[in-house]
Amino acid sequence: MTSLPHNAFKQALKEGKEQYGLWMAMASPTAAEISADAGYDWLLVDGEHGPYDLNTILDVLRAVAPYDTTPVVRSAAADPVLIKQVLDLGAQTLLLPMVNSKEEAELMVKAVNYAPEGIRGVGSPIARSGRWGRIPNYMRDAKNEICLLLQCESQEALDNIDDIASVDGVDGIFIGPADLSASLGHPDDPAAIMDQIHHAFDVIKAHGKAVGFLAFDVPTAKQAFEWGANFVAVAGDTDLYVRALAEGLKPFKG
Repeated sequence: MTSLPHNAFKQALKEGKEQYGLWMAMASPTAAEISADAGYDWLLVDGEHGPYDLNTILDVLRAVAPYDTTPVVRSAAADPVLIKQVLDLGAQTLLLPMVNSKEEAELMVKAVNYAPEGIRGVGSPIARSGRWGRIPNYMRDAKNEICLLLQCESQEALDNIDDIASVDGVDGIFIGPADLSASLGHPDDPAAIMDQIHHAFDVIKAHGKAVGFLAFDVPTAKQAFEWGANFVAVAGDTDLYVRALAEGLKPFKG
């Protein structure tokens, strides 16, 4: 019998291990496979801003499956229908954008769970998630390996961070610095709101939830870990590619 895949990323968060991530916006299965063997603990499949559709997400999940890293899928919206589809593709770790209230957080918990606890539709017997019916007791056991991460990235979410972090079934909360800084009146300047971010970290950790962040510069990433972050995206595929292109040409064109 085929067994339910173990979610090493979820286990690492429970154990308080620091997890280093790569943000993947290229929507390229080849780039994803190259990245999967580079040593990052998790790879963010950015279906919100990257040009992914369901087939592309599926191709990326298959490309990285043989490697020792965890794909984290960000759906285009925190929508139960999209969540159901991504879960049926076999994703086990989800990062859901723009969650602003306790009620929205509770809906996300329901969306990743089957009835009677939740509202996830039953499709695993014909889907990759249940290995087309080959995983016994998938509906009973799936929740044990699903890792639910919510993004808080607005003034409203910041105001409600204590309530959001209190919701059972949420494994971690990711503070999105770009959208949050814009919402607080500092577009393109996350450095201006680091005090608020630090406070949010403390509130989230007080509820026993993992804390996530994005920081492509080394000092900010290290600061986030010092403040108690558990998983930080420390690089992005497009950013690395742009900088490598410039470096490759520099010896010839200065």
